Amino acid sequence: MNSFVYDIPVKVYFGENQLCHLGEELAKYGKRVLLTYGGGSIKRTGLYDAILNETRKAGLEVFELAGIEPNPRIDSVRKGAQICKDEKIDVLLAVGGGSTLDATKFMAAGACVEHDAWDFLSEKWAPIEKALPIITVLTLAATGSEMDSGGVISNPETKDKIGRLAPPMLPKVSFLDPTLTYTVSPYQTACGAADMMSHILEVYFNMEQDLYMLDCFMEGLMKTIIKYAPVAMKEPDNYEARANLMWTSSWAINGFVNGGKQQAWSCHPMEHELSAIYDITHGLGLAILTPRWMEYCLDETTVSKYVQFGVNVFGIDPALEPMAIARESIKRLSNFFFNTLGLKSTFGEVGIKSEDFPVMAQKSCAGSILPGFKPLAQHDIERIFEMCNE
Repeated sequence: MNSFVYDIPVKVYFGENQLCHLGEELAKYGKRVLLTYGGGSIKRTGLYDAILNETRKAGLEVFELAGIEPNPRIDSVRKGAQICKDEKIDVLLAVGGGSTLDATKFMAAGACVEHDAWDFLSEKWAPIEKALPIITVLTLAATGSEMDSGGVISNPETKDKIGRLAPPMLPKVSFLDPTLTYTVSPYQTACGAADMMSHILEVYFNMEQDLYMLDCFMEGLMKTIIKYAPVAMKEPDNYEARANLMWTSSWAINGFVNGGKQQAWSCHPMEHELSAIYDITHGLGLAILTPRWMEYCLDETTVSKYVQFGVNVFGIDPALEPMAIARESIKRLSNFFFNTLGLKSTFGEVGIKSEDFPVMAQKSCAGSILPGFKPLAQHDIERIFEMCNE
């Protein structure tokens, strides 16, 4: 296995009634706060008022940027960065799901430079050396942005959706209260579960490096998602289910499971191109892609990993022939996504057209090879896209 560095310095307040600490944590970084959020659901649920109450008690001055979109746009990032500059913001408070958190991270970085924030993500790949401090209040368990240094931003003008990691964008503090996810719809709960599963599978399916302890940890995370996502969909205020999903979301992508397993991801780069053009929900795109990617990558050199997955996660009989176990594991994952969670199963059902396959495949691999569990050229990716319509 490879050597690695473990460093996740995010302070987490987990559980109910933890917002009483919000004011004191914000005040550590200054008095002027930019509050960012999405479509306004935090006002309907009362969370907005609760947050303002805590900030008032701490004597903080709050500025706002509302309306951050799903698959957040670069224009929102630009607006936030400019507010930070104009109002001399000290700390950013992101309240919402992954889209709000991702956009806020790049606002925090954009506030510290004179160039356009898209330069962080375009071919210029400008360095991210500094960012204003970020505190998050999570309302949707999915992306894990509350405990990692990454984010993904869309540019409708160029039809690009690009992600990047940078240590300065790591949140300082994150508040994770499972009760704040009670109002999340069954559909968004399902998409979040698929997103979490994909984060784990991108690391788990690895033929180059191995650490048994981490494999067991990831298998436990996946079994947790499989157990509790359907419960949360049927019983939205089931605290145990929501808490398990929320904490799993954080640990699926905070860097811990990557220890010794350093490989590029495959499904995420492919899905980014889907939602860059069609603006579909990220988790839905991953659910459609992942089983087809697994099917395409299955051969005699990779089958052992599928066997491990099928036996340890789904309880498939280990006495069966390896290829049979592998195919059954893909079948059961598909059943989880499309039957248990009820997600659409083909590109056609969500309006993705085959005429866009070549350009999406080309962008996925940057015209070269997409490294990962199994290296994929443009023609390989196009074939996986075609399988998503079958």
